[in-house]
Amino acid sequence: MTWFAGWASVLNLLLFHWPFFHFVFQHVDHSSMNGMIILVSLLILMLLVNFFVFFIIFSLSQWVGRVLLVLFFILNSIAVYFINTYGIIIDESMVGNVFNTNFEESSSFFSIKLIVYILILGVLPSVYILRATLEKSSWKSFFKITSLSLLLIVSIAFANSKNWLWIDKNSKTLGGLAMPWSYSVNTYLHHLHEYQKNKKEILLPNAFITDSSKSIVVLVIGESARSNNFSLYGYEKNTNPLLSQTKNLFHFKAKSCATYTTAGIKCILEHTSTDELYEILPNYLYRNNVEVIWRSTNWGEPPVHIKNYQGKKDLQRDCLGDSCNYDAILLKGLQEQIESSSKNKLLVVLHSNTSHGPTYSKRYPPQFEIFKPVCNSVELSNCSNAELMNAYDNTIVYTDYLLHQIIEKLKQMPQYNSCMLFVSDHGESLGEKNLYMHGVPISIAPREQYEIPFLVWLSEHNPKQLKSLSELSQNHVFHSVLDFLGIQSPVYKEDMSIFK
Repeated sequence: MTWFAGWASVLNLLLFHWPFFHFVFQHVDHSSMNGMIILVSLLILMLLVNFFVFFIIFSLSQWVGRVLLVLFFILNSIAVYFINTYGIIIDESMVGNVFNTNFEESSSFFSIKLIVYILILGVLPSVYILRATLEKSSWKSFFKITSLSLLLIVSIAFANSKNWLWIDKNSKTLGGLAMPWSYSVNTYLHHLHEYQKNKKEILLPNAFITDSSKSIVVLVIGESARSNNFSLYGYEKNTNPLLSQTKNLFHFKAKSCATYTTAGIKCILEHTSTDELYEILPNYLYRNNVEVIWRSTNWGEPPVHIKNYQGKKDLQRDCLGDSCNYDAILLKGLQEQIESSSKNKLLVVLHSNTSHGPTYSKRYPPQFEIFKPVCNSVELSNCSNAELMNAYDNTIVYTDYLLHQIIEKLKQMPQYNSCMLFVSDHGESLGEKNLYMHGVPISIAPREQYEIPFLVWLSEHNPKQLKSLSELSQNHVFHSVLDFLGIQSPVYKEDMSIFK
């Protein structure tokens, strides 16, 4: 039993921890004595901690131990594949992304390389784990080995007390690369925090409509759109051929609250950044007699409690044509739905999916493949930088088209004072610093993952005028929508509105 737990610990270290030690090697002065002490200490600690846990599990139940170890090795192989391929860190937010991913999104990550990882790093060791002959240790031996292991772990930890500050500083990354504890611990923390914050939505104080003028805001929530690749923000390729020619369109510098969808959308829809689950904008307005329409080809939003909620399946029902497979489906029948409303104040939320990776080239119709050649692989590091950029830039061209179409529809409804807002949930890494997609903790994330577009269009003869602001946050959306629609509320903050 002892040798088997030791063997499993060594194998776990060799197969799944090169990203962990690669990070340590890059962030310590390995030519110095202290740097070498950190490296060696973490190596020994990793072996001891895994041995300690594996030994206890197998001593209590060999059957449970085999099942858990097989599960760990399979999940470790999948986790290491995503770490190596996309440069992710498996912290609590990334675990949340996994649980908020549907089949359509998860299937887009399928590749032969993933299968190879699972077979070689997961299945092959699992065969031996299931077939190995184990001898049960005596209780005397059990207490002796566990006590000695625990003593060594504590001793090494306290011997490195002067390095605790370095470990604490890098704890999120280290914890997100340690297998299997990255996803094990963070899965528990994710569900614990979700349970705590979703106990009950905290209602905001009642609001009331201050005038009877007809007003509409169309809020478009972008997916993985980074401002770097919008020609409106100075990008050298013309990714905004239509919006750049549109009158009364304004763009602001902005940053997202987080680098993953659920937190980004929550920040867009809430009145202030908080860990609590306060009533979000569509729920709040709907409860206070505003017509609210939500259409989505995406997922990950907080609970939406309105009458007119349409997901992708709802929109695709009875839909004909090629556009039904892309985000243009968000616009099918939208004008008719708006004009059928009997209310004077409307909020329309369109939650798009246009720039979601890794299959960027599948997010837009063929006629929008302006920049070529494009990356068609889910293993983004296998594509050239030009191919990857071209595929992503085409999604921005398609976004440009969709936003232009929304503006044209609003122009056809002159009875409304109209406003369109486009805000992305977060940005996207496209190979910079060997990172791909998003999800790196905001405290260490590169700017590509949090610098986002914030676009505003106003209809002609609109009574509202924009402030001159240097940079916006996602929280500006809530207060700006209340201001534009003429909603008076105790939570409204004038300094957080983009309107004068």
